[in-house]
Amino acid sequence: MVTTDPRPASPRPAQLPLPRTLDDVPGWFWPLDQQLFGWLLKRQTATGLRGDLLELGSYLGRSAILLGRHLQPGEVFTICDLFDSDAPDGDNAAEMTRSYRQTLTRAAFEHNYLAFHPALPTIVQAPTSVLADGRIATSSCRFVHIDASHLYEHVALDIRTAGKVLAEHGIVVLDDFRSPHTPGVAAATWEAVFEHDLHPLCVTPEKLYGTWADPEPLQEELLGLNGDAENCYLDVDVIAGQRLVRFSGRGVAKLLPAGRPPRDRPPEAPPRLPEPARTERRPRSAVQTTARRLALDLLPPVATRAVRRHRQATRDRQG
Repeated sequence: MVTTDPRPASPRPAQLPLPRTLDDVPGWFWPLDQQLFGWLLKRQTATGLRGDLLELGSYLGRSAILLGRHLQPGEVFTICDLFDSDAPDGDNAAEMTRSYRQTLTRAAFEHNYLAFHPALPTIVQAPTSVLADGRIATSSCRFVHIDASHLYEHVALDIRTAGKVLAEHGIVVLDDFRSPHTPGVAAATWEAVFEHDLHPLCVTPEKLYGTWADPEPLQEELLGLNGDAENCYLDVDVIAGQRLVRFSGRGVAKLLPAGRPPRDRPPEAPPRLPEPARTERRPRSAVQTTARRLALDLLPPVATRAVRRHRQATRDRQG
C-alpha cells in the first residue's frame, strides 16, 4: 500500500499516553544527534539554504518531530515508512518482526507527531524503494535522514536516492552505520564514500553525516564548536585522505519544549539567531563567529549564561 494522504490514517489511539517531551517518544535518537541535527538545520536556515526535508524510516517519530520544527514556509517534509504495511520481501519481513515486534504503526507515529505539531508531514506508507522512481524531485531536498531497512541492498538504494534528491550543499545522515547488528548499513555507507563520492562530514556513535559537496567549510565550523558544546567531545580522523570530525559524549538533552502550542494560537516561529556582539577587539573569522553563535543558541539557557559570564570575566581581566 502506498499512501500519501496528509490526514491521519485512523483515529488517534486513545490508549497511548500523550508525549510532552521528546524523551517521552520511544526510539533511539540520542541527545548528541538531537543537538547536531538542530545545529545543522539552524545553520542551513541562517545561511539561506532552502529545500525540502526527507526521512526514510521514522519508527514512532522521535527524529521526525525534531525535523518538523525546522521546516520553513514553502518547504515540504516527507516521511517514507512501511509502518504496519506488509514488507516487500521475506528478508525485510523477518527484519521488521525481529526489530519492532508489532510496535510500529502509523497511528502511533501520527499520535506522537501531532502532540508537537498542528499538522502531519506528507506520509508515503510504502517501502523506501518507491522513492527511487522520481516521486521526490531531483535536487529538491536540503536534509535527508536514512533510518529504514538495515539490509545492504535497501540501504544502498536509499543512499542513491538521497544523492539524486539532495540539492547542492545538502546533507544526508545515515543511522546505524557501525552497529554490530547492522553490517549491511556499514557496507552500503562506506561503499558510497569510496565509490560514489559521498564525503563524510562527521560521525557520532550512531550516525554518519555526509554531503556530495565540498565538506571543508562545514567541517571548519564544526571544529569551531570545540569547547562550546556541553558534554560533547571532538576529535579529527583522516581516512584515505579525507578528514572526518568525530563527536562523542552525551550531548545536550531536551531541545524541544514540552508539548505543542494550543490550537487557538499559531505555532511559534523558529527562534531568530542572535546578532554578533559588537566589540572593538579584533573580530574572529566569519567561520568562528557563526559556529560559536549557533552553538550558544543551542545550549540550554543556564549553560549559555555561564559561557557568557566566563567570557566577560576574561575580557575584564584582559582590559
